[in-house]
Amino acid sequence: MKSQLNVSLIQADLAWHDAVENRRRLAQLTTPLAGKTDLIVLPEMFSTGFTMEPEKVAEPPDGPTTQWMREQAKILNAVITGSVVTEADGRYWNRLIWMRPDGSFEYYDKRHLFRMAGEHEHYAEGTRKLIVELAGWKICPLVCYDLRFPVWSRNALGIERAYDLLIYVANWPARRRYAWQTLLRARAIENVSYCIGLNRVGADGKDIHYTGDSVVLDFMGQPLVQDLEGEGARTVTLDYDALVAFRARFPAHLDADDFELRL
Repeated sequence: MKSQLNVSLIQADLAWHDAVENRRRLAQLTTPLAGKTDLIVLPEMFSTGFTMEPEKVAEPPDGPTTQWMREQAKILNAVITGSVVTEADGRYWNRLIWMRPDGSFEYYDKRHLFRMAGEHEHYAEGTRKLIVELAGWKICPLVCYDLRFPVWSRNALGIERAYDLLIYVANWPARRRYAWQTLLRARAIENVSYCIGLNRVGADGKDIHYTGDSVVLDFMGQPLVQDLEGEGARTVTLDYDALVAFRARFPAHLDADDFELRL
């Protein structure tokens, strides 16, 4: 068990539908992190931008961007995660990849598809939650619109599905930044967990603007990294002992309501 976990946020502008250029830009931001971090977090659809034209940009499950993630994880000696437009089983997926330095990986398909942009008309809906382990920490990675659904995000302290760190990778527009900032704090507080929101900056091919506002929150919703602006990398150290101590002093999870999630 590693008592301290170093997590690096890569807040970037994304080139529209240009995976080669995005991989190049992101490599420039991640290269200085080699040997200095445990986990690197990239935005939602980091190779393309948030697109409703998956037929133009989708890659197979082990396509060029997944291979790039494998190479980067090995070079940087860190887990790297973010979502990629993926074609598999005859359908398109907004698929988060969790790539380890040894080349093994797991994935999570976005559960809640943003219908206001028609995402549900172009992508298949995920049906399983993913809990991964890194250096003894349990981590739940989710994608963007999932943030609005507390039942799906809910921590289950005391059983196998519990986590210590909740992550949302996103393309969350500037016009809804208040909801982004507010809901991230709510998720950290109600789940008694560290919480990371990693967003992009710039404007996409549909002239939708993004202000970033990436954040790292502790288990009380207090910012360790707050509202990042512009492109760049930021690393923060999370303390497992502090999390455990707070849960012991304030065991709100013992009073949580039982429920059954029906898919």
